[in-house]
Amino acid sequence: MNASPSHQPHPAEWTETQSLLPSAERDLPAGRHQFHKEQMMAQIHEDLRTSPVAPPKRPNPFLRRMILVPAAALALAGAVVGGLALTGGDANGDKTTLGTGPALTTQVGVADAKGAPRLLDRISLAAADTSTPTPRKGQYVYIASKVASTYPRTVGDRTTVVSDELHPRQVWNSLDGKDGWLIEAGQTSDKGITLSSDVPLSGAYNALAELPTDPEALLHRIYRESDARRDPEVPRDQAAFVAIGDLLTESYPPAAVSAALYKAAAKIPGVVAVDDAVDATGRHGIAIARQNDTDGERTEWIFDRKTLQFLGERTVVVKAVAGSPFKVGTVTFTSAITQRAFVDADKQVPGQAS
Repeated sequence: MNASPSHQPHPAEWTETQSLLPSAERDLPAGRHQFHKEQMMAQIHEDLRTSPVAPPKRPNPFLRRMILVPAAALALAGAVVGGLALTGGDANGDKTTLGTGPALTTQVGVADAKGAPRLLDRISLAAADTSTPTPRKGQYVYIASKVASTYPRTVGDRTTVVSDELHPRQVWNSLDGKDGWLIEAGQTSDKGITLSSDVPLSGAYNALAELPTDPEALLHRIYRESDARRDPEVPRDQAAFVAIGDLLTESYPPAAVSAALYKAAAKIPGVVAVDDAVDATGRHGIAIARQNDTDGERTEWIFDRKTLQFLGERTVVVKAVAGSPFKVGTVTFTSAITQRAFVDADKQVPGQAS
């Protein structure tokens, strides 16, 4: 590596392996990383004594390992039938009609590599200018969202593509990332399940607050950690992009950290801007994305066109891949954040007394 200070190494040249962002890797059905990663709940072990959650029922040849994915997702990956499609709507912000269909589908937006750095700079400035609350000791991060995913389902010798119904999800995480609570329609009981771990979450508020806000140093850490955890089949740049997405979604980063994460993402090769993308609730926006050529899927972070507020995330099939059951335009995962807040206890919702 050139030692000259004028030489900035490609991120993929970074090879350090010391772990700084605790995380875990595990098998998930294709496309079920974003919120069902369970986005930053690294090394969480669920206490299922109070909830009869069904074991996974999706053994199929398309299983793959993702990076920075907690164990919670595995227990929640039971097969569900039914689905919906993203159809209609307009590009001016009106909600898209959610129709019924065998799989989530959408129009693939146009990618623009040249526009990504400029858009990420605007998003970073908007994030830095956002007033985010400072939590008190003992509080929990509360995230409410709506999610759905598409996956192959095999019955006998026949494989078909099916989708979850769009459903609500609520998660509470302690500031230190060692305990929490999850309620997800169709995946847990109505009362939910306990989330607990001896190892703090990589996306816990306390961990996020300690991250460097220098984009170069931050991206250096992201690559170092994803190198230690990623599946060899996942390209290094893609793993780093997904890792940043994990730190932006089911968490509540301080404004300065969010701004730095967006600036760091701008340094990853292959990142593009997308002219139109739709979140799980049908809100149109613009997106920052990166395509994984291995599986033909593009991970998209969706933002409001005017405010540049983060709306949600989705994964879209943009290239046909031999052996894959997914057609171009299939949405393998979609999410929309509906509320973020700090609350005084798990299972408490914003506005509710302690």
